[in-house]
Amino acid sequence: MLGESEFLNSPPRKTVRFGGTVTETLKKYKEGDTVDYDLLMTQLVDPEIKDAQIINWLQEFRGAVTQLTKDFEHLVSKILKLPWLCRSLMVVEEYLAFLSNLVSAQTVYLRSCLNMLVSNFIPGRIVIQENGVDISDSEDEDENLPRNFDICHRALQMIAKYVPSTPQFLMPILVEKFPFVNKSARILECYVHNLLRITVYFPELRSEILELVVGKLLKLDVSASRNNIEDAEEAVEANNGLPTCAEEGLFDMDEDEEKQQVHSALPNDMMAHPMAERLDILMSVLLAYIKDVCYVNGEFMLTRTKDLYRDLIIVFDKLVLRTHASCHVQYFMFYICSFKLGLAEAFLEHLWKMMQNPNNPAVIRQAAAGYIGSFLARATYIPVVTVKACLDLLVPWIHHYIDSQDAGTKAYCDVALHGSFYSACQAVFYIFIFRCKQLLSGNLRKGLSYLQNLNFERIVMCQLNPLKVCLPSVVNLFAAITRKYQLAFCYTIIERNNRQHIPVVRSSTGGDLVQICTNPLDCFFPFDPYILKRSKKMFDGIYRVWEDLSFQDIQVPQNIIKLDAAEDEEDDFLKGESLQNETVGITTGSFESHTQSPHNVGSPLTMFPLHNC
Repeated sequence: MLGESEFLNSPPRKTVRFGGTVTETLKKYKEGDTVDYDLLMTQLVDPEIKDAQIINWLQEFRGAVTQLTKDFEHLVSKILKLPWLCRSLMVVEEYLAFLSNLVSAQTVYLRSCLNMLVSNFIPGRIVIQENGVDISDSEDEDENLPRNFDICHRALQMIAKYVPSTPQFLMPILVEKFPFVNKSARILECYVHNLLRITVYFPELRSEILELVVGKLLKLDVSASRNNIEDAEEAVEANNGLPTCAEEGLFDMDEDEEKQQVHSALPNDMMAHPMAERLDILMSVLLAYIKDVCYVNGEFMLTRTKDLYRDLIIVFDKLVLRTHASCHVQYFMFYICSFKLGLAEAFLEHLWKMMQNPNNPAVIRQAAAGYIGSFLARATYIPVVTVKACLDLLVPWIHHYIDSQDAGTKAYCDVALHGSFYSACQAVFYIFIFRCKQLLSGNLRKGLSYLQNLNFERIVMCQLNPLKVCLPSVVNLFAAITRKYQLAFCYTIIERNNRQHIPVVRSSTGGDLVQICTNPLDCFFPFDPYILKRSKKMFDGIYRVWEDLSFQDIQVPQNIIKLDAAEDEEDDFLKGESLQNETVGITTGSFESHTQSPHNVGSPLTMFPLHNC
């Protein structure tokens, strides 16, 4: 096998073919004689072309590369379409040498070469025709795909040696070539895998590539709501593991959609919802990439992790924090922060600065508060001392806000005016509900003294009335737990708020229905249970599930009328109400519906996978 330098320096061999040499053909073409040129073009697209002939042509083209000016763009395009990746190693090496010579002598073809290489980041298509009609059109199952991807990445690095500006020309092409999100999961997986691989040798592109990948994942995420995913899973389960007819036809307008098999059951780790299936596979790739960057041969690399964290936090601020009700993509921050406590604390500090900065839009401040609350509640790797440190920031901020507003002209309940305040209150209530046992463990008297100093009573009794705005499920559990430990007495306020609600009556065929908004903040908890089957294994051991509470632990007065959550809440006591601004009937609350334990998650992956490739 000849080395790269040998190919670059070796002279082309003399060959004999119809129409003469390439140099003579190009010269005749410039003089107006196109016969040999047309013959050459025809031979280049011959499907029966042999390896030896391709090698001879490539060697001649290398010798005539200085003549391949813009005038011969059409000829070069034919060369770039040659089926070289599936050929012998000799053809591959000769082709790489040709690409190197071409971009060195004619940089005008740099974009064309990059386009060709990026186009090979996904599996090809195999079309079988009969009598001129396509009777089969499927993805290439070639077992040599990993080899082909390796060659393409090698080619990109080789081109960059001769044209240092290659990365800046490559990035727009990567954006343009990104497959539509409704393409098959395998196509998306291969492309994302190859994009992330580029960041290894072009680190200057990592931030932009991560932004591109996360942006596409968010499109999938918002296209597959939690309710839709669970409905699809329940439908399959009810059908004994077989996909339903509705699922088979879902999103099947594109030719690359996965076709559900009517008579075969779905694998245990396969999502019934097609968009969720794509998202699950891509999240597995992204999370495995993060682990591979941060760990080398099982050893944690702090400097590399910090650099990746900086890139990810930029993407988080730009895309994720501004996306409402995404269910899964934001978990890449949850995952990388689990590697070291310092990263989790840096993330919390970053969110805290976003929340308290009055120059940020209200929606950003409220989202940051939601992330603080959900992160502290769900991350098992965050110790109680860090939880206390965050409460010592949030609660004084709330009290200061009350001081500045309670005696003024705006001291009344209004989400538009005080949205950040209510979001901060809800975050504190949520953290307390999840972490009260840890806060009180050990020395009970000392723990109670700490909680008493937070002065929850003043927060719930203030004129801004946060109990009226926060989610009923959060309010109910907060009231019950604080009542048990005599930290605050909320039920009088809750009862008064319920009486003050103005019901909305609408007529329908089923009679009048009394409705009321249960989520005036239009908030959600970003780290609600993760339900994608494959990638959720990465969070085993680092995610806190909701622990059931008994009536003996917390007794709720039966005469209090509460706003019940949606009846189909099964995974988490907050799940249904945190996802969207719903309206539910005024009914007697069911305590068990607020204390359900979500499904657990599995064990982490240990490698950066490329499924089926």
